[in-house]
Amino acid sequence: MAKGNKDGKTVVESLGNFLREQRLASRLSLRQLAEQVGVSNPYLSQIERGLRRPSAEVLNQIAKALRISAEQLYIQAGIVSPEVHGVTVELAILADTGLTERQKQSLLDVYSSFLALNAGEGHDPSPLHKE
Repeated sequence: MAKGNKDGKTVVESLGNFLREQRLASRLSLRQLAEQVGVSNPYLSQIERGLRRPSAEVLNQIAKALRISAEQLYIQAGIVSPEVHGVTVELAILADTGLTERQKQSLLDVYSSFLALNAGEGHDPSPLHKE
């Protein structure tokens, strides 16, 4: 289920718009970027139009091609929450070279579902919280 943002757009739509803006700012055609990233032209077009949510690996390749921060794309995609205090759980998972892309995505999905469950039940996320 896609989350909405303050503009009423889903995270995937916002990511697609952001990627299109970055691609145009880099003066790359859709075909050129798709070639650099190693994905098909139609797939990249679907990402830009908000029809597909790319994996963390594809986002990483897009970030390299556009010469922007992969973390910035992870935040835009809703994979990572912006944090003030440095490394997040999500970034630690994404940086772990001992995990496959599928394992990383599974861990991120489970972690995200736990956070959503706890937020819905009003749990204090503080590790010092005593039950």
